[in-house]
Amino acid sequence: MLSSIILSLSAEAAAEFAKFGAAIGAAIAAIAAGLGIGRIGGSAMEAIARQPESVGDIRSNMIVAAALIEGVAFFAIVLCLLILFF
Repeated sequence: MLSSIILSLSAEAAAEFAKFGAAIGAAIAAIAAGLGIGRIGGSAMEAIARQPESVGDIRSNMIVAAALIEGVAFFAIVLCLLILFF
């Protein structure tokens, strides 16, 4: 039944569903990246509070992890925007 509904969609309707999916994907990527970086920051602050003498190591590891998450999120958003406009 679902396959017959999907096959009956016109090309324009399918393109609109793809654009909607791309917009939702970009939003999910941005929200997930924000949550991930926030969790990294919170955990780093807790670790610094427990061991203040290792602030430099914790800070550098936090920055590297946040940069990796931001890079993946940026890639996901660009991919979703490419789907959205092409």
